[in-house]
Amino acid sequence: MTWGLFLAWLANDTEEWFTIPSWSRANAAANTSPVGPVWLRQEVSPAHTRVAISLMGLLFLAASASGARTSGRSRLFQATLLGFGVHGVGHLALSAAHRGYTPGVATSPTVVIPFSLWAWRELGRAGVRRNDARTWLFSAALTVGALAGVHRAAHALTGGSPGA
Repeated sequence: MTWGLFLAWLANDTEEWFTIPSWSRANAAANTSPVGPVWLRQEVSPAHTRVAISLMGLLFLAASASGARTSGRSRLFQATLLGFGVHGVGHLALSAAHRGYTPGVATSPTVVIPFSLWAWRELGRAGVRRNDARTWLFSAALTVGALAGVHRAAHALTGGSPGA
């Protein structure tokens, strides 16, 4: 189950890898809303997309390895799993607000959310689920910090704006 997190992430981010640059190019100019992620408001380059996704992959790889090493007990693994599931719901909400397809939404109801619910349930069945405020808060901080961090790093490594 722990390596399943990495595989589920890989499915979702493969969709994003191939859709964010072209989708953002086609939709960013028409969207003047200040709400939602940057790719709803401006073009995101293929380089920025690929660097950010690759860096996020390192986190998911580390979290999955930590989960495997601890039989799912790792707080990092469980917080990452929790954040991943919530992010899937965020994809659905974002597409509803956008009133159409947004990158990542196709794999959210088919992979991200079902896997996350199944794995969370399995952790409970195994008696190792950390369903406490500390894990939920760590998950929220990790999700926000990881998203900000990978995009800042991608910005720095690709020489500027997401559309550069």
